Amino acid sequence: MTSRSSSSRSSGADDRRPVADAEVAAGIDARAVVLVEGISDQVAVEALAERRGRDLVAEGVAVVPIGGAQSIGRFLRLYGPQGRDVRLSGLCDAAEEGEFRRGLERAGLGFHPTREELERLGFYVCVADLEDELIRALGAAAVEQVVEAQGELGSFRTLQKQAAWRGRPTEEQLRRFMGSGGRRKIRYGRLLVEALELTQVPRPLELVLAHV
Repeated sequence: MTSRSSSSRSSGADDRRPVADAEVAAGIDARAVVLVEGISDQVAVEALAERRGRDLVAEGVAVVPIGGAQSIGRFLRLYGPQGRDVRLSGLCDAAEEGEFRRGLERAGLGFHPTREELERLGFYVCVADLEDELIRALGAAAVEQVVEAQGELGSFRTLQKQAAWRGRPTEEQLRRFMGSGGRRKIRYGRLLVEALELTQVPRPLELVLAHV
């Protein structure tokens, strides 16, 4: 959920809060780790686990936001074969797939891994990011209902009238809306997962959790 595109970066300071390796190592003792780009991804994975009746803490599974795809290498060193050697999985945006592939290769987890190989290793690519996956899974009308329930439909309508966004597909407008306004992206990460029918869960989100 941390695409470099201008449509999704405006809340990056909150979603991509950097986490020092030392802090992570000191605070996490897990048998399995799910590496995600941002806090909104973490919230979405944890929300789906709750809906599936899973207690990740009791299972020894930690969902770790790495602060952006450029950090994947050091987190793979920390938790991969060169470090704690725990079971790994992860999510990335389509634009960051190359970063994850290079990180996995440097960590000794694959040689020029293909998309199929990434998935065998437990790493799944969102197109374009997890917000996009969730919005498409729910449909624009259902997402607007979630926005309305939060009392933010008026703010969304204002964005739709802006010159840069007028006439764009509603799904793109919603993705931009959720990528703005402080911690909005993080809040909607949970809300959209809670609104899903469990038969609607986007494939990357479903599989990354199933892998651990």
